[in-house]
Amino acid sequence: MTVERYIRIIAGLFILLSLSLGVEGSPLFVSKWALAFTAFVGANLFQFGFSNLCPLGIILKKLGVPESAASCAR
Repeated sequence: MTVERYIRIIAGLFILLSLSLGVEGSPLFVSKWALAFTAFVGANLFQFGFSNLCPLGIILKKLGVPESAASCAR
């Protein structure tokens, strides 16, 4: 898998987890403030779309995850 796929998977997981912790009808409800994390992840994805800069992407690259299929062929 590539950095971009990991970013999508982890962001989706974080959004689902924070929604389950922040929505009152959820059996895992903790606090409405958990929804702030959903907003943070969404804002980070939004700015990543424009700037192509993502802290998680930097961490994954340092861990040796390949950037894309094209970069593996080089």
